Amino acid sequence: MSGFPARGAAQEATIRALRAAMTAENAAVFGYGVAGSHLIGAKRAAAQRDWVAHESGRDALAAFLLSRSGALVPAATAYKLPFPVRNPTAAVALAAYLEDRVATAYLGLVALTDAELRSFGARGVRSAALRAAAWRGRTLAFPGFDLPAHGHIPTSEGPFPASSTSPPSPVPNTRAAAGHARATTSPASPTSPAPTTSPPTTSAPATPSPSPP
Repeated sequence: MSGFPARGAAQEATIRALRAAMTAENAAVFGYGVAGSHLIGAKRAAAQRDWVAHESGRDALAAFLLSRSGALVPAATAYKLPFPVRNPTAAVALAAYLEDRVATAYLGLVALTDAELRSFGARGVRSAALRAAAWRGRTLAFPGFDLPAHGHIPTSEGPFPASSTSPPSPVPNTRAAAGHARATTSPASPTSPAPTTSPPTTSAPATPSPSPP
C-alpha cells in the first residue's frame, strides 16, 4: 500500500532528529565539564546545574529512541572544542556556544509530525535559549536559527576566531583520549580544585573535564 513508504520515511526522519539532538546533548555534557573547570562561585554552580540538565535531556532522548527502535548515540571519549578554553571568559563563551547548538538540534524535533516529540523539542529549544541568554547576557531573536559567531575568544595566547556553527565533534580514540576516558566529564563543584588529568587530543588545546562534585 502507498501509505507504508511514507510511514517508513517519517520514522527515519524521527530517528535522525532524535539522534542529532542526542549528539548535541552528549557534546554539551562534555563541554560543560571543560567550562566548569575554569569557573568559580555562582558561575561554576550554574555550569553544574546546566550539566545536569543536559544529562537529563540526553537520557530522555535515549528513552525516545529506544521506544521507537532507534539506535542510541554513544558519547565519544572526548570532543574537539570550537576554540581554546583556558580562562573564565572563554568558558562562559563555550557555555553559550553549546546552548545555541543544542537549541538548533531540538528544532529538528519541532519539525516532526509526532506531537509528543514536537512538544518535547519546543521545551528543549526554550530551555537551551534561556540558558544561552543567561551565559551571554542577552537573548537572541530566533533561538536555534540565529547562531552568532562568538567573535574572538580571549585566551592566554591571544584571540582565537570561533566561527563554527556545529557542536564539538568527537576526537579520534588516541592514547591521549583513552587516558582522558578515566576522568569524569562533570563540572567541578563550587569548592573542588581544578582537575589535574591530562587533556584530550583536540584540534586546539582543551582543558580536561573536572571530577564530579
